[in-house]
Amino acid sequence: MASVLGLLEAREKKVREEIARLREEAERVQAALGEAERALERLVDARVTVAEVLAQPPSAVAEPQRGSVAGSPVPHRTDGMAASVLAPDYQRIVSVLESEAGQEGMRCQQLAVALGLKAVPAKVEGLRSKAKRLVERGWARQVRPGVFTALAVPAV
Repeated sequence: MASVLGLLEAREKKVREEIARLREEAERVQAALGEAERALERLVDARVTVAEVLAQPPSAVAEPQRGSVAGSPVPHRTDGMAASVLAPDYQRIVSVLESEAGQEGMRCQQLAVALGLKAVPAKVEGLRSKAKRLVERGWARQVRPGVFTALAVPAV
């Protein structure tokens, strides 16, 4: 027959294991609760911010710059508009195209070298995209397929 002390020790061991398991579970629940509370706080802050913005009169909302295109650093060029309204990368491209080297037109590989970039396909294609955007918005011209020049330069 098992001793009473042995039975009590076995029972005590099981209860200790149950306590350890419950503590681990409580820690997991506490962590999940903390994460949920932070998410709730962010949502409440967002709701309050949106309510504040919507409560402002419409005139308080900034209007986009005249001639700009939403999401674009290249506004459509109008009379008297200087290249300084362009994003810095586009200003550099226009500057190179307006330079003596760009007067006869430049291919994008030449443009990359003139800008101090490696003439690797990724850089050249990025410049091609930017040069075409400048053409679309009236800041540059494409004199031949793949050859770009400043707007003020006569056609070749």
